[in-house]
Amino acid sequence: MLLSRWTKWIYTRSCQGIRTLATGSRAWLCQSIYQCCGCAYELGHGVEVDEEKATHYYELAAMRGDERARYNLGNEEIRAGNYDRALKHYVIAAGSGYADSLDAIKQMYTKGDATKEDYTKALQSYQTYLGEIKSKQRDEAATFDSEEYQYY
Repeated sequence: MLLSRWTKWIYTRSCQGIRTLATGSRAWLCQSIYQCCGCAYELGHGVEVDEEKATHYYELAAMRGDERARYNLGNEEIRAGNYDRALKHYVIAAGSGYADSLDAIKQMYTKGDATKEDYTKALQSYQTYLGEIKSKQRDEAATFDSEEYQYY
């Protein structure tokens, strides 16, 4: 119950304060705040459900590099029947290391909405990303607590 109230408070406060956080040195925070606002409007946490506002905030977060927002935009495009646009969102998110996007492309491939080349391209960009972020420290952290910390 406390967590739920706290989450709603964060959603409403972050939606109200986005304009001030979007400038200056705190701009890096905005991608996740925009993502949170998109989720709040999509799910109705602390605000009324509004798909247009959810999409707007997801787009803002995606433009700032938030791969979860990019994935959510892909989901919205799937629901709207725009498979080509959804695929583009998923490929970008997979290239940023978001594994759920890779799974979504795989589902699109099995349903015939994406080609084998699309899936191969997304898989290669995902693997390239994992190669870029690989480090000894991350490997040690992953072996220390493999269930809580996985970057692959």
